Formats: sequence, C-alpha cells, structure tokens
Amino acid sequence: MSRFKDKTFLITGGARGLGAAQARRLVAEGGQVLIADVLQEQGQALATELGARCVFQPLDVTQPQAWQHAVLAAERLGPLSGLVNNAGVYRPLPLDQVTVEEFERHVRVNQTGVFLGLQAVAPVLERHGGGSIVNLSSTVALRSAPNSIAYTATKWAVRGMTKAAALELVGKGIRVNSVHPGPIDTDMLLVRTPEDNHKRTQQVPMKRLGTADEVAGLVLFLLSDEASYMTGSELAIDGGCAL
Repeated sequence: MSRFKDKTFLITGGARGLGAAQARRLVAEGGQVLIADVLQEQGQALATELGARCVFQPLDVTQPQAWQHAVLAAERLGPLSGLVNNAGVYRPLPLDQVTVEEFERHVRVNQTGVFLGLQAVAPVLERHGGGSIVNLSSTVALRSAPNSIAYTATKWAVRGMTKAAALELVGKGIRVNSVHPGPIDTDMLLVRTPEDNHKRTQQVPMKRLGTADEVAGLVLFLLSDEASYMTGSELAIDGGCAL
C-alpha cells in the first residue's frame, strides 16, 4: 500500500509501544517518519530497522526549543503532513499518595507536551496547505478510573485541547482529532502487577487487552484523507470500556 507516499509525519513517544506501531505502519504504507523520543537507544534502533524513510530525533516534549529541532529534522525528510502527539506518562496512585511533583510531571508531559506540539507544528502544516494532528488521550477522559487522578486530569485536558485546536485551525486546512485507547498491551501496563492487569482485563467488555497495531490502524485512518471530513472528533478504542 502507498496511502502515505511522499508524506512526512512526526510521532512523539515513537521509540516503543503505540508510537513504534504507528511508525511501522506509516513506513509500510509509503510514509516518511520522524520518531521523536527521550529513549534514544530504542528510538535509534527502530529508525535503523525501518530504513531510510525513518529517522530518530531526541525530543523532550516539555521543552519548546527541542520541538523546533524536531520539526526541522522532520522537514529534512519532506514537507510535514501530520503530527501524532503520542508521548505520555502514567503512574497510578491513590489520591492521598500523589505528590505535587508527581502531578506536575503528568501535566508537563501529557498536557504541556501536547500544547507545545500543536504550537510548533500547526504553522508548518498551514504553510504546506494543511494536514492532520492526532492527539493520544485515553478512555479515562471519557469515564475515568480509580487511582489515576493525575493521569485522568491530563487526558481530559488533551480531549479539551483537541476540540479547541480543531475549531481554531479548521480554517487553515488542519484537522485535529483525539484517540482514546483503553488498556493496551504495551510496556505502560508494567506499572501494575500481573494480577492487577488480569483483573483490569476482566473488566473490559471484550475480555482482552487491545494491541498497539489496532490503535495504529485508527491513528493512520485519522492521518489519512479517508478522514477528510473529521475534526474535533474523539474516538474510543477500548474494547467497550467507555460503554
């Protein structure tokens, strides 16, 4: 397939998990990808695996100047067509155990990182005639979950920022949508014990974890021209958790 031939995308948190699955699918379908992540060894290894149409750029999404370097690196591959704000942190804790530092860490990465991504990439997409931005939120932004006040707060923020940006950027040819995964079989779940993860899986109506490739399929749809009449949308991919 060549759905994304000659199109270039920037994926944050692209070194592993959901971001890596998205990068693999985009390259397989003819796209060019800038993997941006703080995990330099894993990111470089993935870029090497995927070949000449994929490069790695170190990126701390909380740093505005680092965003500028990442955008410039992506543009060296080709005119930027889209952004996936995928980077995130998740550490479940009861309310009375969440420190201010832990709460603010979630805000910096999950919320401020998305804001900075929108701010850095939107002018570039406008200059190229438009494009697509996909923000990774979570099913907790549709229904919440226990022991996740910091994570939930930031993912609700991503949901709101997506709608605000979609309305502001629609006249510039830029679509902005959010994806809301439920429990997905990635390293992010390693913060819980196997017993807790099994219990959580049994609460999913479909009785299984999702896969990174399933989420990637939805992200690629939103990046593609097939979703040309969609902006400000929020799409759950959660095995029925939000029901």
